[in-house]
Amino acid sequence: MTWTQMTTRALLWVFVAVLTGCAASGSTPANGDTTSSTSAKSKGGGSATMVDVSKYRTVFPSAPAAGATPMAAVAPTHHVRNQVEVLMDSVAQANKNIKYANGYRILAFTGNERKAAMDLRNSIIQRLPADKDYLTYKQPTYQLKVGDYMSRVEAQLALSKIKDLIPNALIVPETINIPKNF
Repeated sequence: MTWTQMTTRALLWVFVAVLTGCAASGSTPANGDTTSSTSAKSKGGGSATMVDVSKYRTVFPSAPAAGATPMAAVAPTHHVRNQVEVLMDSVAQANKNIKYANGYRILAFTGNERKAAMDLRNSIIQRLPADKDYLTYKQPTYQLKVGDYMSRVEAQLALSKIKDLIPNALIVPETINIPKNF
């Protein structure tokens, strides 16, 4: 027996099981009487008795009449607004003292030639005037990194602007200076 035949046979059995399950369920009488023990004839010729399920149904109170008086508004008793504002001010003051955070920079150049690093730096400044550049020298290597980006998405956006200048530039995670506008 092939896989297709076995799959078809299994689906046929599932279909038959669903059909017999549906055929065994009865219907509610037309008059809405669910307590009646009258039987509805099923396909097999047997009888299915109706069960009273009204005791399991949730009963909701009826809506108030249109002329009813509305309930009085409840006034808050524990005001914490002033306390929250004081806490938020103290958190804001503490955050002003934070100068560094984990973020991203673009590694634009790594090499031994200072002139090449400076030329590339000038080209990047023309494309990204708002971003700060960091040129470091650890003998005998110059490294040029650009930007202080809080998220990788911001760094990727800046990288796309200078990708034609530096096709092999990388985004590197680094401790960055937090911009003053935060």
